[in-house]
Formats: sequence, C-alpha cells, structure tokens
Amino acid sequence: MTEQTQLAKAPVIAMPIARTRTKHRGQLTLSRQIVLQIICLLIAFTCLFPLLWVVSMALDPRNLARPDGLNLIPQGASLDAFARVIAQPTANPVTFWQLAFNSLFIAVLIATISVAVGILAAYVFSRMRFTGRAFLMLAILAVLMLPAVATLAPLFTLLNRIQFGTFNLRNSLLGVTLAVVAGQLPFAIWNMKGYIDTIPRELEEAATVDGAGSFGVFRHVILPLSKPVIAVTAFFGFLAGWTEFYFSWAFLQAPKDWTLAMALNGMVGQYAANTKWSEFAAFAILVAVPVAVVYLFLQRYIISGLTVGGVKG
Repeated sequence: MTEQTQLAKAPVIAMPIARTRTKHRGQLTLSRQIVLQIICLLIAFTCLFPLLWVVSMALDPRNLARPDGLNLIPQGASLDAFARVIAQPTANPVTFWQLAFNSLFIAVLIATISVAVGILAAYVFSRMRFTGRAFLMLAILAVLMLPAVATLAPLFTLLNRIQFGTFNLRNSLLGVTLAVVAGQLPFAIWNMKGYIDTIPRELEEAATVDGAGSFGVFRHVILPLSKPVIAVTAFFGFLAGWTEFYFSWAFLQAPKDWTLAMALNGMVGQYAANTKWSEFAAFAILVAVPVAVVYLFLQRYIISGLTVGGVKG
C-alpha cells in the first residue's frame, strides 16, 4: 500500500472552528437600543399628547377648558361640536365653506406664485453670472431674515394706495396674498437655488448638444429633476397661506373675506370661561386636516427635497 493510499484512508479529524462574534460598524448593543427606544417613545408621547388632548376636548360636550381626566374618549362623547362649527363657525353671517374657500384661495395662489417665480429666479442665480448677482443674493437673504410681522406697516401703506374704483388692493384677498408672497419668495429662491446647484451641468450640456435651447434645457432637464424641491416649496407656500393670520387680521375688514385662521381666533372669548372649548378644538382639527392631507400627498418629494436642497448653496 502506497503512502498516498494510507493518507487517503486515514480518518479525518474535524478541527473545532472558533466562532467569533464580529460587531458591525454602527450596530448598537442591546442596552443602547433599549435606551434609545425609550427616548423615542418619550418624544412621541410629548408630541402626541397635545393632539390627543385636543381630540378629547372636541369630543367632550361639556365645553371644558381642559379634560378632567386621561380618558381619550370622554363621557357622552359626540361629534356635535364639529356639526356646530361647520353650520355656524362665528357670529358673523359667513359659512364654514366660505372661510375655507378664502383660505384655500390664498394658500394655492401663494404656493403657485412662490414656485413659478422662485424656480425662475433660482435657475438664473444658480447657472448665470451677471453684474450685481452677489448683491442681489445678499439682499434676498436680508429679506429672508426679517420676521413677516416687521413688514406689516409698510405693506399696509403701499397696498392701501392701490385702488381701482371701489376696489382696494389692501382690503382684499389678493392684497393679503401679495403681502405673504413678499416674505415667502426669498425662502423659495434660496431653497430651490441650493437644489439646482446639485444638478450636474453635464446633463444640460448634453441637452444643448442635442439641439435644445436655453428654455428647452430648463423645461426638459431642470424642471423634471427639480420635482422634490418644487414640492417642498409648494408645501411651505400652501402652509403659509393656509395658516396666515397677521396680514389678514390687519388688512381685511368685511367678514365675507375672513379666513379660517381669523375665524378660529374670533372664537376665543375675552375670558377662558366664555370660550366654547369643544367647538374651538373641533374647529382647530378641521383647520389642520387639509395641511396633513397635502403633506401626505407630497411626502415622498418633500423628504428628498429637504435632504438634497440643503447640501449646497
């Protein structure tokens, strides 16, 4: 028997393989995971508790200033408060749907103007070099740092001078819209410029080689790739218009031009005991629902737009 045959018939001894636990980068220990999950639960509870409180107040028929217990569904809960505020939200002869239409008109118009003007200005600032570019960008940034209420008096005086017959621009929904747009545009321009800066110029050069002009490049390259930041800008414009109060309260006089925010503020009595808190809470929920629906509809674009838009610019 040859030596190779003997080696082949020799019993194979299995050597124990030491099992080593490797900790992947970024992997947390069990104790750290438990601590972080507890912290997240506390944060979630802190955010959700006021919302649950408002829901409980809206369902409570007793019009309490605050819930008298930790019951989410109070005794005798009903939706009567929602029915009452929809039927007659204020003492003025204006319906809930008229208030909602006025708020929707302002919100949609602000979102549209902010996106339309902002994307054009952002593209110019991002791709073109011209005299005074840096100064204009700093001027827009300076306006962005001003609080909206600081421009109330000058805008009131300016818009009040614009009048056509019996129509006064200040005392109109259009005047309120222009006042809010004046403060919303700087954010729109800077936000969209930062996003456009991240779009590779090679894509525009390739479109130019294929025969596309300046407008064709902007329409077929920049606009499709800018959908996330357009969604972000439109959402913030809609939110600013839907919840707008300062300019509406200072500019508008006729109850037929009131917005939901103005009516909600009008429901608060001089003293807490005079306020119908169940109706106030129900009205607050009705005002908040459309914003949540718009956010859910644009959510996938908003997340990517907020992430990429802050990289450059």
